[in-house]
Amino acid sequence: MFSIDDFNSILPRKKLDEIAENQAEAYQSADPFPHAVFDGLFCPEFLRKVASEFPEKTSDCWRQFDNNREKKLASIGDQQLGPYARALIANLNSGTFVDFLVKLTGIEGLIADPYLEGGGMHRIEPGGKLSVHVDFNKHRRMNLDRRINVLIYLNENWEESYGGHFELWNRDVTHPVVKVLPVFNRMAMFSTTEISWHGHPTPMSCPPDRNRRSIALYYYSAGRDDGYENTEEHSTIFKERPGESLFGDLPSAFAEKLKRTARQIIPRPLVVLIKRAMGKQ
Repeated sequence: MFSIDDFNSILPRKKLDEIAENQAEAYQSADPFPHAVFDGLFCPEFLRKVASEFPEKTSDCWRQFDNNREKKLASIGDQQLGPYARALIANLNSGTFVDFLVKLTGIEGLIADPYLEGGGMHRIEPGGKLSVHVDFNKHRRMNLDRRINVLIYLNENWEESYGGHFELWNRDVTHPVVKVLPVFNRMAMFSTTEISWHGHPTPMSCPPDRNRRSIALYYYSAGRDDGYENTEEHSTIFKERPGESLFGDLPSAFAEKLKRTARQIIPRPLVVLIKRAMGKQ
């Protein structure tokens, strides 16, 4: 059994060193953009403890997203985390893990996010989804550029028919290039840019007593030199798949333009209050 006394053994350092040494080239050259998927990295007993700490869907600790683009629950900050989730996240935000990310991705100067902006616990109920998108590109509180996403899945006995696949799409969002089933003890990670289109856009068809659980961590840098350094700051940008309608009568480009205009006019503190009221990041 895994106990709280074993917290200093959470990170599989030997495995991480081997991955960084042997798979950096594969990660950085992956199609459709740099990414990797690793299975069995963490102690199963420990991850079961993390999964058991997820609050029920009715808990007031969740921020709820419920619209045409996303139907999910996400934790807010770190105050609602249990001891095992807190220990996992602390280790994934540690210098040891960040050094691993630097070696694997080739991105120097990575910085962990202690505020868990958009990260932490994610829970998706039956019928939930997250449409294809690119993520917000700036951490406003720390004035940093978003560079890496790390996702750890906590779903035991998750069948293919349940769906909830994490998908990586091509640049034009005409088809998915990679589909990843969110099974227990699987870690998926990728580099975030203006073309890193991803999501799980098909509504889940898991049984009513099941839900999709994951831990999400994001990493940043103070500036970037990958060709996107002059990109305008933006929030999450969703894009419609072929034959899909996410924005009603508003074309997606026009909807994004409206959001950008609003951000320029409305004071930042008021924007934060509005987002919280609407259940948005």
